[in-house]
Amino acid sequence: MGLGGCGGGVLDPQGPVGSAERVILLDSVAIMLVVVVPTIVVTLAFAWWFRASNKRAKYLPDWAYSGRLEFIVWAIPALIVMFLGGIAWIGSHDLDPYQPISSKNSSVEIEVVSLDWKWLFIYPDQGIASVNELTVPVGTPLHFRLTSGTVMNSFFVPQLGSQIYTMAGMTSQLNLMADQAGVYQGLSAQFSGDGFSDMHFELHAVPQADFQAWVGRTRGSAGTLDQAAYGKLLTPAVEPKAITFGAVEPGIFEAIQSQTSAGAGAHGAVHAAPAAATKPEG
Repeated sequence: MGLGGCGGGVLDPQGPVGSAERVILLDSVAIMLVVVVPTIVVTLAFAWWFRASNKRAKYLPDWAYSGRLEFIVWAIPALIVMFLGGIAWIGSHDLDPYQPISSKNSSVEIEVVSLDWKWLFIYPDQGIASVNELTVPVGTPLHFRLTSGTVMNSFFVPQLGSQIYTMAGMTSQLNLMADQAGVYQGLSAQFSGDGFSDMHFELHAVPQADFQAWVGRTRGSAGTLDQAAYGKLLTPAVEPKAITFGAVEPGIFEAIQSQTSAGAGAHGAVHAAPAAATKPEG
């Protein structure tokens, strides 16, 4: 319970990606403590031993070099760099956001659009959408395609892991999974203006049956995410409550990404990044 105050954050992972990232973080801290702790101990020991009142301490003004000491001084930092570099190298490949998560369940496709100052989630296979509320099935891989309708932003669910940027005119990808049912807080990790601090959303991880029930209820709700509705969402404002759309205009995510949707010229086109920088989808 020593980390009870860290509940709900990166040290309380609820998915395979977040768990792997915590292992890397703790391993890195442990490796660095191998240097930090002995250094502190030796510093205190030297200060105590060479105090003015200790007549047994030898003063050696002509001492200049020790091959053994030089070896220790350089070998330990070199080993630390090698260990940390190895962890970072392996982890960065194993936890590549584009890397699919192995599972017997088919992944749920979710399209994410960051706006000022709200999050738009589109479920292309289910034909529904929501704002500031993301509902997903437990134990099922989630494949996100992300872009921005305005300025650059950053999508992050700390307990699931892997923060990733969203940029206008580009599409990035992210693969996550929730192992346990619960409500997890999502946020924007990139400053994007006055409403940045309120740019939050909730991720509801529920059993598969509950997810299907939610999809059914959402399809029965009023509202269609079309060009007109998206144009209203583009207006810079904090959305105080979740919104759902029972239908989605085909191709709207691609129109947002390519900056050809309604209002793009007024709100987001000036921020568009070169499409050539988009990582090829595999």
